[in-house]
Amino acid sequence: MSATITETDQQGIDTSRPVPDIRTALPGPEGQKVLARDGAVTSPSLPRAYPLVPKRASGSTMEDVDGNLFLDLNAGIAVNSTGHTHPAVVAAVKEQADKLLHYSASDFYLPIYSEMCQALAETLPIDGPTRVFLTNSGAEAVEGAIKLARYATGRSHLISFFGAFHGRTYGAVSLTASKAKYHKGFGPLLQGVHHVPYAFAEVDENGRRSHDEEATFRELERLFETEVDPKEVAAIFLEPVQGEGGYIIPPASWVQRLRALCDEHGILLVADEVQSGAGRTGKMWAIELADVQPDILISAKGLASGLPLGAFAARADLMETWGAGAHGSTYGGSPIPCAAGLATLRTIKEENLLANATTVGEQLLSGLRDLQAQHPEIITDVRGVGLMIGVEFRDAATAAEAQTQAFQRGLLVLDCGVRTIRISPPLVFTADEASTALRVLGEALAAVRV
Repeated sequence: MSATITETDQQGIDTSRPVPDIRTALPGPEGQKVLARDGAVTSPSLPRAYPLVPKRASGSTMEDVDGNLFLDLNAGIAVNSTGHTHPAVVAAVKEQADKLLHYSASDFYLPIYSEMCQALAETLPIDGPTRVFLTNSGAEAVEGAIKLARYATGRSHLISFFGAFHGRTYGAVSLTASKAKYHKGFGPLLQGVHHVPYAFAEVDENGRRSHDEEATFRELERLFETEVDPKEVAAIFLEPVQGEGGYIIPPASWVQRLRALCDEHGILLVADEVQSGAGRTGKMWAIELADVQPDILISAKGLASGLPLGAFAARADLMETWGAGAHGSTYGGSPIPCAAGLATLRTIKEENLLANATTVGEQLLSGLRDLQAQHPEIITDVRGVGLMIGVEFRDAATAAEAQTQAFQRGLLVLDCGVRTIRISPPLVFTADEASTALRVLGEALAAVRV
């Protein structure tokens, strides 16, 4: 039975139609016009996945310019945490827009800036006082965290992981190691950056991901013996659940060993929660799954339900090492994104979206594993926590075909890693919508050529 669209009056989407509902070949005639204009004027560097041309959306439902309805398992790449155009977020944005569109919080005392910082600080998995810096994006927050880590420690070297994605700006892309094309043609990149295995996650003979914790620590030991003294390492940048690298969940014990190693050598542990945070895993912050506290935490994507807002937060003693002018931002923490961020944090709490992410995530995981059992020739692994789920295929071509077949049937998924499709719907995703998604994905998988 198909799910129906809910809470869509403000967007005017016809609530009588089932989801999905594909009425034209994709892309439709209006979509083709957009694609033609786009192809003539936009940068060819934009990594488009498939020809989705959205017009409006509500909850977990997207309508394109030709009137086709899609069930969104992307959430704008894990951004629309409270769903598209959540009434509370829209109301907060409208109210703020009537008062003040912009004034720089970098040079003046914008009230909503510190209000957002305080609200975010109250959610952090860090004991003791913390301080927060607001940014426009995840990559910008990563850049700020790099600067803070180096400044506060007086050290220059940084460690990241193979498979990591931290953004595309210069420092962030230097930490990134998920695809070679992100580095190609841009060197030399930031100096002093080293990469080691991420829990060395490999597919075993049964097609399931396995973890060798020792691989990471063997490589760190070699690195400290032959390339850089650990006392010169400022920080280890960790995705508590690796995103672009394939939605890989490390063992809690592995994260705990990293924390212990950092403590031993005075290295800061930086949790990049740009994709995994703001409730996506059923915890407010994914690092809580390992019962570990970071020194610095980075957030963006789902923090403001679609508005451009990021942040890096740290123990107060770290942030207090630098003074006025050491870091700033003209637009970071602008009034409207802050209003959306405050509404997002309230909505996550008031609507129990962490619990919903856990419950509906378990339903999706169970159903996806049933689909794996039905299609063992193409699906090699299903893994995830909360609404951060990866479906791994036998090869990249098969994953790409499954993504396309899903799109053609009105289901929006997105690849990650080498051969994985991510399932990251809004945190308001319902049990009925999950059932519909599983049915449609099953139809898509049946159409994939073996």
